[in-house]
Amino acid sequence: MPDWPHLVAFSLAALVLIVIPGPSVLFSVGRALALGRRGGVLSVVGNAVGLIPLIVAVAVGLGAIIVQSVLLFTIIKVVGATYLVYLGAQAIRHRHRNGAALLEGAAVSRSRRRLLGEGFVVGLTNPKTIAFFVAVLPQFVVASAGPAWLQMLVFGFIFFALAVISDSAWAIAAGSARDWFAKSPSRIANLGAVGGVMMIGLGGTLAFAGVTA
Repeated sequence: MPDWPHLVAFSLAALVLIVIPGPSVLFSVGRALALGRRGGVLSVVGNAVGLIPLIVAVAVGLGAIIVQSVLLFTIIKVVGATYLVYLGAQAIRHRHRNGAALLEGAAVSRSRRRLLGEGFVVGLTNPKTIAFFVAVLPQFVVASAGPAWLQMLVFGFIFFALAVISDSAWAIAAGSARDWFAKSPSRIANLGAVGGVMMIGLGGTLAFAGVTA
């Protein structure tokens, strides 16, 4: 198991990366603006769960293979970017329906499983997260602290917990702002469209992300 100094050092490094607005934050805010607090938080949880296979892959040595393979990395990148664009387009397309549901006091008509699943796919196919884990996790491993794979799993799950807490806060804040603007059907529809545009823009950005991004 990692010692306390390395746990603290990694936690601080991860926290700095997580709280600075990046792909996960933009996704969380965009989903909350499009779907409200419930949709935003469930998307955050799904997105974070999507990190678990990446953490395990890096811990057992598969992460480096993915990053070093141009073909595999490109496939993951394109799938993730395309899916984000799709979710953004859906948010824009259904902005009036989603806004009407909020004005009527009803939840957006998406099941919990679907919201979690959509977030999971986004988290699993984020190329920046894969590159980060491969580059950073091994740097905190200490030979005398036990198996390297176990240490990286511990660091990965610390990142997972911090990501859920931070991104949920962003989603709740964005969802609360959405609720505050929900006095007018046109304004709430426009906010939903803004969330969709954010996700489309994020998808376009990730599509051109390099391995070292």
